Amino acid sequence: MGRIAVVTDSTADLPPELAAAAGITVVPLWVRFGGAEFRDGVDITTAQFWERLLAAGSDIPTTAAPAPGTFKETFEACFAGGADAVVCPLIGSKLSGTLQSATLAASMLPNREIHIIDTATTSMATGLAALLASELVATGLTAAAVADGVRLRVPDLDLFVAVDTLEYLRRNGRLSAARAAIGTVLSVKPIITVRDGEVVADRTTRTRAKARELAIELSTSGPIERLAIMHTPTSSAAEVADFRERLVARIPGGIDPAKVLVAQIGSSTGPHLGPDLMGAVLLRGR
Repeated sequence: MGRIAVVTDSTADLPPELAAAAGITVVPLWVRFGGAEFRDGVDITTAQFWERLLAAGSDIPTTAAPAPGTFKETFEACFAGGADAVVCPLIGSKLSGTLQSATLAASMLPNREIHIIDTATTSMATGLAALLASELVATGLTAAAVADGVRLRVPDLDLFVAVDTLEYLRRNGRLSAARAAIGTVLSVKPIITVRDGEVVADRTTRTRAKARELAIELSTSGPIERLAIMHTPTSSAAEVADFRERLVARIPGGIDPAKVLVAQIGSSTGPHLGPDLMGAVLLRGR
């Protein structure tokens, strides 16, 4: 059986060492600070991004999808490297033009087997889909079967992130101005999730501590197969460890520690959420 390459995009927030270990190729989105443009993970690291954002004040960065040509070059490199097929889980089509670019690129290679998957979500939820694809590849399935297996689990992907403000989502066009204004006026701390492929402010609380507790509550409503704790550099190591410990302790039936990841929100997702956040991304158990 031929080799299958797994490709995703940088909104997946996969730490580079984890992506490399799993054999996952990551296509970078563009991050823009005013007139300066950077390829996520290529021209700017996660640490450099947060340093720049925190120093930028009111200059909220934006992101842009990779060009179809970038995906085409990536797919061609996979085939040149010995792959016979590509499985490509990507950020939801309602959240970015990334999937459209990849689909167009695949159409430029009509004689190649390329499976584009709309994960209908973002951040490490897309990353978990890519990791699942990598594990399914290792079982010896065909590329079509791997793609079907990932698509089957897309409804089980979920995320709940406690953020300090909706301003970043509003200014980047990911949330309506009216909904963002409610959070600003009331000085509430919202929980962000993705529903029907779109970002929504699920619930709100009055304090950061209560928001993080609510994120734990929403995440642990059932068994969890895979879990990623997502945070930003503004959270201390102690805060991250406490959030992880409290969340893991409340998962029905427990979870294999090897299936629990801790990672920072990266340069493709951070511009939409801002600093001072903590959340859980999960693949629900069946």
